[in-house]
Amino acid sequence: MTSCIEPFDASYADFESALVIDAVLTNEMKQQHIVLSRTYEFEEEVPSAESNATITVMDSNGNQYAFSDTGNGMYLSDQAFAAELGVEYQLFITTRDGRSYGSDPVPLTTGTTTIDQITVNRITNDFGEDGMAIFVDSFDPSGNSVNYRYDYEETFRVIAPDWNQTILVGDPQGGCNVVEEPNRIYERVCYPTVNSNRIIQTTTKDFDEDRVANFMVRFIDRSNYIISYRYSILVRQYVQSIGAYTFYRTLGDLSSSENLFSQIQTGFLQGNVFSTDNQNEQVLGYFDVASVDEKRIFFNYSDFYPDEPLPPYVQDCRPSTPVIANPGGCVLRPILESGTAVFVGDNASPADGEGPYLIAPIVCGDCSVLGTAEVPEFWTE
Repeated sequence: MTSCIEPFDASYADFESALVIDAVLTNEMKQQHIVLSRTYEFEEEVPSAESNATITVMDSNGNQYAFSDTGNGMYLSDQAFAAELGVEYQLFITTRDGRSYGSDPVPLTTGTTTIDQITVNRITNDFGEDGMAIFVDSFDPSGNSVNYRYDYEETFRVIAPDWNQTILVGDPQGGCNVVEEPNRIYERVCYPTVNSNRIIQTTTKDFDEDRVANFMVRFIDRSNYIISYRYSILVRQYVQSIGAYTFYRTLGDLSSSENLFSQIQTGFLQGNVFSTDNQNEQVLGYFDVASVDEKRIFFNYSDFYPDEPLPPYVQDCRPSTPVIANPGGCVLRPILESGTAVFVGDNASPADGEGPYLIAPIVCGDCSVLGTAEVPEFWTE
């Protein structure tokens, strides 16, 4: 029995860079934000930000809210404001090349449905994986909410396993030698923050009551280093209009891996944003106005895995022992000065071809590669 895999060569003709609009106004009193980017070809890794655009939101009461470019495609409103119940909002955008875009008027149709509680439990998921699940419960007695979308922001404590009070630096006198000095630059304990990057939705339209019960918004495999010590997640719940819910539901379906190379390729997914100059120009995105509530929860790995080994660190920290120099020139000093490695300790008994020092990848001795060393204001023990 034999089999083979035929390589798939993807090629795209007449690629068109379309504007992507990610805009959700909420009923929170804050500087609202809008993100602009461009679609990108399959072989590219990340989208390109759309900078230097002019953005204005107008409401049905005659108020105008201007937004300013803060970098990386992120635009913040110049003043804090909150979307109000029953008021319609409309988005207007002019890009740096003079193209104009707009949205349909969108009202805030429902008040806030609060999150009753967030719970965390150790479970075995449908794939047989052991890990931590985060669940949400909420209830709207009026029955008006129905469609919900969630996102989250997770923050976790990281401890660099090979942090050292001493570092190696190049000898100020020059040459290939290195010298030890006190560590004033590398961090041992850090608090990275990561935002969710997938569409998480649920609906209660077929239920007897508008109740979200034990809905899982996040599963973390027990082997994931982010839960090794203390972990926190801030969950946000958005009440969506049927139009927004349908758009994001369809987008999520089209973005799933099983649909990427499906036999039937759908047409362009049209939201409620459009070009005001050219009706044939494709614009991707949705301008939504939603009520939102949020809650945060903390837990420790030891709460659910007492006396069990920690998950493996984010990177293999096996040390190496490069020589100081060889006939080709300096070896150790260029590695250290490139910022890719950190001093771990002395190599007590160097073998042939080994140097006198142990080094490891930089992330093993400096957690600031992953996130800030500053303790967040919300952090509690």
